[in-house]
Amino acid sequence: MYRYSNGQISLADFKQPVGMNLKESNRWVKKAQTIPWPEIEKRYAALFTNRKGNVAKPLRLALGACIIQAVYGFSDEDTALMIQENPYLQYFCGYPGYDDEKLPFDPSLMVYFRKRLTPEVLGEINEMIVRDAKERQVKEAESKDDDDDSDGQPGTGGNSGTMIVDATCAPSNIRYPQDVSLLNEARENAEKLLDVLHDPADGKKPRTYRKRARKDYLKYTRCRKHTAKMTRKAIGKQLAYLRRDLDAIDGKLSLGKNLPPRQTERLDTIRTVYEQQKYMYDNRTHSVPDRIVSVSQPFVRPIVRGKAGKPVEFGAKLDISVVDGWTRLECCSFDAYNEAGNLREMAERFRVREGHSPSRILADKIYRNRENLSYCKAHGIRLSGPALGRPKKGETRDKAQDDRDECERMEVERRFTLAKRKCGMGLVTAKLRETAAHVIAMSVLVLNLRKIQRALLRMLAYLLEILAQNKNWALVQWTLLTSRAGQ
Repeated sequence: MYRYSNGQISLADFKQPVGMNLKESNRWVKKAQTIPWPEIEKRYAALFTNRKGNVAKPLRLALGACIIQAVYGFSDEDTALMIQENPYLQYFCGYPGYDDEKLPFDPSLMVYFRKRLTPEVLGEINEMIVRDAKERQVKEAESKDDDDDSDGQPGTGGNSGTMIVDATCAPSNIRYPQDVSLLNEARENAEKLLDVLHDPADGKKPRTYRKRARKDYLKYTRCRKHTAKMTRKAIGKQLAYLRRDLDAIDGKLSLGKNLPPRQTERLDTIRTVYEQQKYMYDNRTHSVPDRIVSVSQPFVRPIVRGKAGKPVEFGAKLDISVVDGWTRLECCSFDAYNEAGNLREMAERFRVREGHSPSRILADKIYRNRENLSYCKAHGIRLSGPALGRPKKGETRDKAQDDRDECERMEVERRFTLAKRKCGMGLVTAKLRETAAHVIAMSVLVLNLRKIQRALLRMLAYLLEILAQNKNWALVQWTLLTSRAGQ
């Protein structure tokens, strides 16, 4: 069950120990004041349909802890400890006062926070934050009598605005998959499952040659150079050992023994690994559909993107769009896909959100296929880049426009860089599919929070500049009052 919190409190009402004086200018205080907590809490409370059981942690604490973890890259334990030790983080998480006596929650609850805050829910929360920030920007623009800073480039049919789209890969924290090491890991897991199924009352444990298998694996790994013949021989041995383990497990299961659900899933993964490796071994190939590259994370797939430094990446592939500096997660999948097929859906979501189609879409050349070009032409959208095929006789391209489009398209690349360096997308350490997807969606949300914070800093710099010039002190006071009212 869930109970609503008491809402946002001011920093003056936050109970502080004697001698502690929290500053309004702190970034976590600013973040707390720019997030529409009541609106988000209504969406979060709808997830709890059962009115029985223990009371869940408030949305302010759950979402705040996930944001803190994404910003700092802490583990679950370190996140709980940091909230306990830092009064600014406690204010951000909705505490009525500073309390360092006990942990705010058990670190294991972070897993439940990530499961509840799915990418779909985080997408809705992201839209709430963006919408609230846009309304605040409009109020500030009206107060300063400035024009709207959106690009608003006119197009046919009343189109306006620019959407920048691109795809990237969020790498998962897995060991580089090699066939021998993967089979060895599968064999060790199969031996553990056999230990769980074996009862000493049944007699002697089935012979699995685990010591010999371990010795053969170490003999291979300790060689400085591996020839193709040595690798194939090592794979064949590990396949034989794994086959023996699976046969022994099947024998135990035929006698009526059962495994817990989690271990049953692990057994299914091991069987799939064996079948895929046996197929590649028999057919002398290195590719197979839906190839498993990690026993602990079977949902991770190899993503071939052809990058110079990383031709193959292992993790989730995602599409994002950037409109007026606001970032949105458009698609996220652990299976490889062609990102060009999502352009139409992204444009339709833009139209539903803004009430009109964009006047232009900035994307790289993979998006310029015939289907996307036909769709953009039908809806009055200019898709950046040259036309397909050979240039027509006498055709001239506006190279200056192409250069401007390419320079503006780099904004999405900067978003990728910032998300991977500062927002937790650089290496996803979550072990479950749903929690890994949560980490990616949370990094996009944190990107928008950083944009809001930078806007607040620019406002502060603007006020300081006016103050330094010692001009119209009344205007400074009035601007301060309006900015606080908007928060």
